[in-house]
Amino acid sequence: MDETKPESPAPESAPKPVPPRKGEADEAALRAPVPSRSLDRLRQALPEAVQEVVFHCGVPIVRVDPERIVEVGHFLKEDAQCRMTLLSDLCGLDLSRLGRPEPRFDVVYQLFSPDQGERLMLKAAVAEGAEIQSVSGVWRTANWHEREAFDMFGIRFAGHPDLRRILMPEEYDAHPLRKDFPLEGRERDHGNWRRPDDERRNVRVR
Repeated sequence: MDETKPESPAPESAPKPVPPRKGEADEAALRAPVPSRSLDRLRQALPEAVQEVVFHCGVPIVRVDPERIVEVGHFLKEDAQCRMTLLSDLCGLDLSRLGRPEPRFDVVYQLFSPDQGERLMLKAAVAEGAEIQSVSGVWRTANWHEREAFDMFGIRFAGHPDLRRILMPEEYDAHPLRKDFPLEGRERDHGNWRRPDDERRNVRVR
């Protein structure tokens, strides 16, 4: 009598996990609203200054009235429930090629409250040739940040104590981070920062 047991079928291999697809669900998650004490306080205290609020990666992005940027800054820094004492960055954005009509520029303020552990981003629109009030009297770090935005974009900050170029030569007549500035610079400028005999500057490395 053959007592050989029939071979048991091989176990089916576990299905391989399918990586999630990036799509509308992921985009919605990135833009999902999050609780923000500072945003709530700003809306309560200065509702007319808040023009729009969106969220990205857990950070509220608040578009504010440019005429009230200093008032908004003082409130966010000094209010006991906000304490946005750190201006970690201030920069310009040239939106001229994104299909937005005037105003051409945005000034972006990245704020952080060490006390509350909250972040908040402010945006204020500035037309070409116009000015926006300096916040260097609110956050001292704004001094050099505003000089860089002036140097690279030509955005002027009214009331700044020393608004002059910080990266480019004082006599330079352009703003290199504007969308209409050539990516490789202007040919007439190359002698300032490239050797005239440097023929490899446009050679693509393979």
